Amino acid sequence: MSVAEAAHRPDHRGKAVALWLGFILVIAAGVALAWVGAHSVSQRVVQVATIQAGSGPTIQPQDGVLIEYEGRLENGKVFDSSAGKGPVPLLASQVIPGFADALSRMQEGGQYKIHIPSKLGYGATPPSGAPIPPNADLDFDIKVVKVVPNAALMQGNPPQPGQ
Repeated sequence: MSVAEAAHRPDHRGKAVALWLGFILVIAAGVALAWVGAHSVSQRVVQVATIQAGSGPTIQPQDGVLIEYEGRLENGKVFDSSAGKGPVPLLASQVIPGFADALSRMQEGGQYKIHIPSKLGYGATPPSGAPIPPNADLDFDIKVVKVVPNAALMQGNPPQPGQ
């Protein structure tokens, strides 16, 4: 290499900086897209957080359960609770879709926090006279006191197809 060639060697630092900026922009776009996707999914699916794990099999649609619960709106207002009433009996197949989905992930003795988006709750038509406004997301604290396997079958109320 001659002295003239060495003196006029092209500077590649600008290209390297542009390449790194390109990588950073692609990564930032990927992170933003992932966040938007995760946020939109969380608005369409039931979220279940286990506070204390239970034991035994998960609850099935034909099972009966005794639960203690508190239901709240997103602003924190309690709209229903089992406090002072004792555990409430119900059939897993005879509740709103989001609650049934959440129950299917629970076990006897467990404690859970769940979030039900409005379309899997009561949607635009909550029960008449209920303190739940239309299109309200619902949050619950639940303790599964007892699971009674096949309770619906014992009562002659088998779960409907698709539940």
